[in-house]
Amino acid sequence: MKSIVLKIQKIIFLVFGFTMALAQNSMKVPNDVVFYMEVNGKQLNNKINWNKLNPLLHELSKKSKEKPSWTDYSKTGIKYDAVQYHYASFNDSIKTYHTHFIIDNKEKFQEFINSVKKKGQETSQKNNYSYVDIDDDIFVAWNGSRAVLSMISYTKPYKDLWKDEAATVADSVAIAVDSAVVDTVYAEELEKPFDYKDEIKILKEDIKYLRESIKDNNTEIARIQKDIKYLQKHHQYPKEKENVLSPEPEVEENYGPEYDDSESDKAYQKEQDSIRRENFKIVKKYAEAHFDRYFSSNLEVEASKEMLTFKDANSDVFVYTDYGKIVNDGIYGKAMKRYDFGQVFQNMYNSNSAYNLYFDKDKVKLVNNYQHKNAEMQKNISSIYKGKKNRKLLDLINEKSIGYYAVNVNGGKVFDAIYSLIQDSGDAKYKNEVELIMETMKIVLDEEAITKIAPGNGIFVLNELKSKKVDYTDYEYDEDYNEKEVKKTKDVAVPNFTFAFATENEGYWNRIFNVLTTNKKLAKNFSKVGNFYAFKDDKKEGYLDQLFFIVKDGVVYLTSSQDNITTNSQSEVSRKWAKDSSRYPLSGRLDLQKLLIGLDKEFKSPSERKTVDLFRKNVGELYYKTEVKGESIQTEMDYNIKNSSENSLMYFFDLFNEIFKIKDSEKKTPVL
Repeated sequence: MKSIVLKIQKIIFLVFGFTMALAQNSMKVPNDVVFYMEVNGKQLNNKINWNKLNPLLHELSKKSKEKPSWTDYSKTGIKYDAVQYHYASFNDSIKTYHTHFIIDNKEKFQEFINSVKKKGQETSQKNNYSYVDIDDDIFVAWNGSRAVLSMISYTKPYKDLWKDEAATVADSVAIAVDSAVVDTVYAEELEKPFDYKDEIKILKEDIKYLRESIKDNNTEIARIQKDIKYLQKHHQYPKEKENVLSPEPEVEENYGPEYDDSESDKAYQKEQDSIRRENFKIVKKYAEAHFDRYFSSNLEVEASKEMLTFKDANSDVFVYTDYGKIVNDGIYGKAMKRYDFGQVFQNMYNSNSAYNLYFDKDKVKLVNNYQHKNAEMQKNISSIYKGKKNRKLLDLINEKSIGYYAVNVNGGKVFDAIYSLIQDSGDAKYKNEVELIMETMKIVLDEEAITKIAPGNGIFVLNELKSKKVDYTDYEYDEDYNEKEVKKTKDVAVPNFTFAFATENEGYWNRIFNVLTTNKKLAKNFSKVGNFYAFKDDKKEGYLDQLFFIVKDGVVYLTSSQDNITTNSQSEVSRKWAKDSSRYPLSGRLDLQKLLIGLDKEFKSPSERKTVDLFRKNVGELYYKTEVKGESIQTEMDYNIKNSSENSLMYFFDLFNEIFKIKDSEKKTPVL
């Protein structure tokens, strides 16, 4: 008896322990998501001024057909100072986007849900949560402390023309990314031997698909069909009533009941409703499966280590993207698989990118980490970003310029990356061909000689934008639609710039420029002016009248003015920029305020002028730098703001609010 009691105790203990273990499992983010984001609500909520944001959100909601019933979006019952999780995935049939957030006031949240869902829409009750579809493809589920917003769309998979039949069967079996929903019927249909009845069914489904794709044109199709019937009987169109002084809105011509195709329209609409109902059943089933998994967990969302490799806990927003899946799993990837060497292009995109976004007091900072999934390929890419600096090029940076973009890379290492890409992409049956291609490239291409022509140092400096009048031809039409050419002029912004790059083979470039000036056809526009080679547009119809080329002291210059290659003493700010640029493989700066000043005459209408003036007063400067960090390529972009906003996050909301004010001021009653 005692042993039986002990066994029962052990069983109860094991069952209880197993239940607790299950309850403590986190909600795993699927490994095949293409997008994952964490929003640091604790930091962002402290940076949001709800007194400013609420009116803006309320203004945006006015565009909906129904009158907005919510005015204070800071009191929706959602805990805004907690972390929010977002992730998305897609395949040939299911596209999903899920958002997880915390509830701090369930009564207020329920009230908010009731305000956004359709009138009369009932809430479905499950064992441990409730959910409602606020639209055909948008679902919200919640319990007392957590909520999930899921946007899901479904498209019935069809035979994939990009793949062979075997691959189509394999890929079409799983239509749900996390295997929650599987269209087994479709998979079985493809595996069956040919059956004309099944083929007829497939063709009818194709018709449904085609009709769905042109549903926006149904009204026009119906009108044309009625025109055909009317022409067959009367040999002319029905006479239209004309009212030149006060034209009435266009209405559908009344051809009479004998020309109505209402039965066909009703049948088609019934068919479309049936498709929508079937699609909704699948989407709903998928949403319920996802909600069941989440609310049966410990309500914590957990991403893989790979997704969080470059996450900074101090960032306001963190984003991970699988660029390889986004490109290769889409239509482009399917198309590439048709070609023998399409894998080369797929390997190019086989990478991840992570982004950390910071809304600081005086600037917005975005840090991107790029990493190729193949370690050897990543190593070769990183080697490209380890070049030498060139002082002559950095001397061209000046404080008065609108912006510049400097490059200091190792051009010779590009070949290693290309070889690695081809080597890793060879199909087994083309292994010998791939190896031959690589050996031929190494023989034909003199890497050292090519590298001397352009080692990898270059810079582009945009000094200023000048206004210029340009002649152009426009076309006007009279009441009979007769075309007439009209010569007009307009003001365009002409860039004053310098593009320069280093070379160890000056003779090669001089020979190129000599050919331009001696060739019979090219010599009409190219000539030698002193030490410079010049290109001149005699028609003066383009944005640039002339360009100058010269090779000097190991640098090739292409510029809009000969004075641009004369380097003056740099200011303290310019020297700092030059010093920073020498430290990074890629770097740049753009003064958006100076850019808009240069583009001033491009905008003519009062609306455009007001908007441009607003941006000109508020836009700041953009800085850009790229370097190798560990096993990734890191790029940082800083946007410095120039207005009196509380921080860089509210800066954008303040800017949008001013734009709305401009748009509202233009909504005046027209003068009759």
